[in-house]
Amino acid sequence: MLHGMRIELITTGTELLLGQVMNSHPGYLSGRLEAMGLSLARQTSVPDGREAIREVLRESWGRSDLLLVTGGLGPTSDDVTREVVAEFLGKPLEYQAEIHERILAYFQRRNLTPPEMVKVQAMVPRGMEVLPNDHGTAPGLLWEEKGKMLVLLPGPPRELAPMYESSVEPRLRATARSAVGTRILRVHGQGESFVQERCEEELRAMGVTQIGYCARPGEVDLRLKSGDGVLLERAVTRVREILGEAVYAEGGETMEEVVVGLARARGIKLATAESCTGGLVASRLTDVPGASEVLLGGWVTYSNEAKVRELGVKEESLRKYGAVSAAVAAEMAEGARKKAGADWAVSVTGIAGPGGGTPGKPVGLVYLGVAGSEGVETIEKKLVPERKTFKAMASQSALDLLRKKIQKGAHPFSKTEV
Repeated sequence: MLHGMRIELITTGTELLLGQVMNSHPGYLSGRLEAMGLSLARQTSVPDGREAIREVLRESWGRSDLLLVTGGLGPTSDDVTREVVAEFLGKPLEYQAEIHERILAYFQRRNLTPPEMVKVQAMVPRGMEVLPNDHGTAPGLLWEEKGKMLVLLPGPPRELAPMYESSVEPRLRATARSAVGTRILRVHGQGESFVQERCEEELRAMGVTQIGYCARPGEVDLRLKSGDGVLLERAVTRVREILGEAVYAEGGETMEEVVVGLARARGIKLATAESCTGGLVASRLTDVPGASEVLLGGWVTYSNEAKVRELGVKEESLRKYGAVSAAVAAEMAEGARKKAGADWAVSVTGIAGPGGGTPGKPVGLVYLGVAGSEGVETIEKKLVPERKTFKAMASQSALDLLRKKIQKGAHPFSKTEV
C-alpha cells in the first residue's frame, strides 16, 4: 500500500444510530491515520443486522484499499459481523481452541464464570489473521488480498484502541511510508477565524497549501500538511512565534497531559479547588497516567458552607462579593494550596446555569484563581452559557492557568483585584 490509499471505516451497532452511545471511533481512527499523512475517505454507520452490514461491506470493499470495520464481534445474537465477513469472503468459520483458552483465562483472572456463548468468539473465518485482545474477549481479525486490507476491530474503545495501535498501525506505518507530513498545533483561548486571520496568509506565502482548522469550545486545532519536511518545520516555528503561549501542545496531546507532564518534569505538586465544575479539573488530571506523582488533593466545595469549612474562605468575602467573585476564587486557591501543601493550586467558581444568573453576574461568568508561594492571581471569563460546555471550557481554562504558571516558574504576582 502506498500514500494516497483510499481508507474507509464502517462502524456497526444500532446503539450508535439511536444515540445511546457516542461514536468515538471516527475521531480516534482518523486522528491516528492523519498523523501518518493518511486520510479517512468515508465513514459509514449501520445498525446491527446481516443485510445492512453485508450491503455496506460490499460497497466499501469494492472501492477501498483499507477497510476498517468496528463492532459486532461479541458473543451475543446481534454480534454478526464475524459471520457476515466469513460469508462475504467465502470462508468457513473454524473453531480455534487457543483463542477459546485465552477468553476463558480472561474470565478466570477476574474470578468470573464465562458464559457458554463466548465460545463463538473463537470461531475464525479460514485464513484470517487473528489480532490478540488483551483488554477484552473478542479478538480482532485481518485479511489481505491483492494489496487490499480488511480489518475487524472490537467495538469498545478500551479494546479497539490498544489493538489498533499494537497490531494494525505498525503495519500501516511500515507500508504507507507517506511522503506528506502532518503537524497539528493545539491553540487555547482563540477561535478558528482568529487563528486563520493571524496565520494563514503568511503560511501560504511560505508555500504551505494544505491548512485546516478544527474548532472546539474555547480552542482550535491548526493542521498543516506538506511533503516538504523543512518547510513544515519552518511553518510550525512561525505559528508558535505568531500565537505565542496560546499554543499549548502538538498532535493529540491534551491540556491535562501537558500539565501533568510539565509538573512531573519539574517536581511540582498541585491541588484543585472547584465549585461550578464539580471536580472536573481534578478528574481530568487523574485521567493522565502518573498524575499521582503531582496531584496532592482536590476539593469540591459547592456550597458556601463548604468553602468556609474546607478551604478557609472568609464569610465576609462571601457576604461582600458573593461566591462567584475574584475574592472567593483567590481564597479558594490559596486555601487548597495551604491545606494540600502544594506548589500551585487552581480554583474555579462560576455560574453554569441555566438559572442563577443576574444582570451583574450572568450565566457563563466564571472566576479562576491560581495560587503559588508568592501570591494569588485571578481571572474573570465569560463563557458559553450552556452547562456542559461551560464546565468543559472552565476546566480547560483552569488547566491552562496551571500550564502557564508551571512553564514560567514561580514569580511574584501583583495583588488580586476585587
